[in-house]
Amino acid sequence: MEKTAKIYVAGHRGMVGSAIVRELKRQGYYNIITRTHKELDLCRQAAVEAFFKEEKPEYVFLAAAKVGGIIANESALADFMYDNIILEMNVIHSAWKNACKKLEFLGSSCIYPRMAPQPMKESYLLTCELEKTNEAYALAKISGLKYCEYLNQQYGTDYISVMPTNLYGPNDNYHPTHSHVLPALIRRFHEARLNGSDSVTCWGDGSPLREFLYVDDLANLCVFLMNSYSGNETINAGTGKELTIKELAELIAKIVGYRGEIQWDTSKPNGTPRKLLDVSKATTLSWKYKTELEDGIKLAYEDFLNNPMRAER
Repeated sequence: MEKTAKIYVAGHRGMVGSAIVRELKRQGYYNIITRTHKELDLCRQAAVEAFFKEEKPEYVFLAAAKVGGIIANESALADFMYDNIILEMNVIHSAWKNACKKLEFLGSSCIYPRMAPQPMKESYLLTCELEKTNEAYALAKISGLKYCEYLNQQYGTDYISVMPTNLYGPNDNYHPTHSHVLPALIRRFHEARLNGSDSVTCWGDGSPLREFLYVDDLANLCVFLMNSYSGNETINAGTGKELTIKELAELIAKIVGYRGEIQWDTSKPNGTPRKLLDVSKATTLSWKYKTELEDGIKLAYEDFLNNPMRAER
């Protein structure tokens, strides 16, 4: 991408989109287009088509999505599928119709099968059954990925996709039930410390293994790939390191300063038993993450403390 290129970041107010904007500016890109949801509803096809026809961005980072944790996904399956498929198709199709030079689609590691061999390679996509608790979201993300691939095959576009592991960092959603596990635990332990609670109850049994990537590291990879990668196969974005949810909870409690007991509610779902990405493809392209988990959680906790509106979502 030229420094003067017109770049559209869809979802710039979210955790991923805002990190991409920060990274672009850090690298000297300045012609960045953004629109709030109020200014442009990506689920409205006519509005999206009009936007692309008027602005004609040369490069697009598609980071907009309807997201949430296990409970949110399970309770709103239809909403998660509809909203994500509609906005993805609207943006990708309009980019193609308006001769966008390159588009990067941001997916999620939940696209991989529930019992996929670990660590998960990009080639494991669609090899067996998905995790039921977020199947609707996963199917929507797979649809976006495949639409990019099919446009490349049929029309010779240069549309790529990135599949991040579990993300965290500035501008995350810290809602107690609608957020992902790491930000939810930050809020839960913080409030328990303030309230002097003797114990904190976490969902599941703490056994699932998870990998976490600081969102600014993902943004660095996204810009790197936009400049250096073309191909139909997605690229995994992660650290290649994992820990149990129990270990994560203990680490967050330590960082937040909570000294009480941690209990586990086994009536709540665990989700996928293990999720670790094979990041050898990104490594082969000479990219590696920079932020270690403990350092990243400290930065995320600082964000939580200094952005009160994030804590209220």
